[in-house]
Amino acid sequence: MYAPKDKKIKTAKLVAILNAGFLGVVIAITLLAMHGSLQTTFVGVLCAALTIGMYAAPLSAMKRVIRTRSVQYMPFFLSFFLFLNGGVWSVYAVLVKDYYIGVPNVVGFVLGSAQLILYMIYRNKSAAMIEEKGPVHVEAKGGVEMPARGDNDEEAAGNLKSRSLAEGKTKSLPKPSVDRQHSLQKLTKTLSIGAYELLQHSSWANDAV
Repeated sequence: MYAPKDKKIKTAKLVAILNAGFLGVVIAITLLAMHGSLQTTFVGVLCAALTIGMYAAPLSAMKRVIRTRSVQYMPFFLSFFLFLNGGVWSVYAVLVKDYYIGVPNVVGFVLGSAQLILYMIYRNKSAAMIEEKGPVHVEAKGGVEMPARGDNDEEAAGNLKSRSLAEGKTKSLPKPSVDRQHSLQKLTKTLSIGAYELLQHSSWANDAV
């Protein structure tokens, strides 16, 4: 619903190919090309393979948890219910002696157990890493330091007030008048005159007197 247009088109193609096309092909092959017990074997093996794929999908999340030492990328309830679902279906498969149900769900039970073990190992480490990081300051353009979350609000307000007062003092300083600017220019020009030019000016002054 909220994806860009190109993503929507890609998703619609995948749904048409996998959810509709693949299912239609399986039904057609099962009903038209197979008969008797072969139909049950074909559908059972296919269901077992797809179920194992479903249970194995979170393996990428497990790899990321080990690499980052954080469980924020692996939801607890998803791992818990995969573990619970695999365990209950495994018990049912033993009772009815159905290998097509038992094999994939035993695999799911093992993978769910591994996810819960990883969660228990790295749960406390993730909390410790967050505490060690502490507040982070972000420096914006212009040299203004912006406090991150968790900083004292009163300290931030005091810094903002001090900065406002400093800016107000800077703006309230009087600007030099035009006469002062001209006087400063004349003084600079006089100081830059060489000794020879100064003697000439002095001789002209004596002649005028």
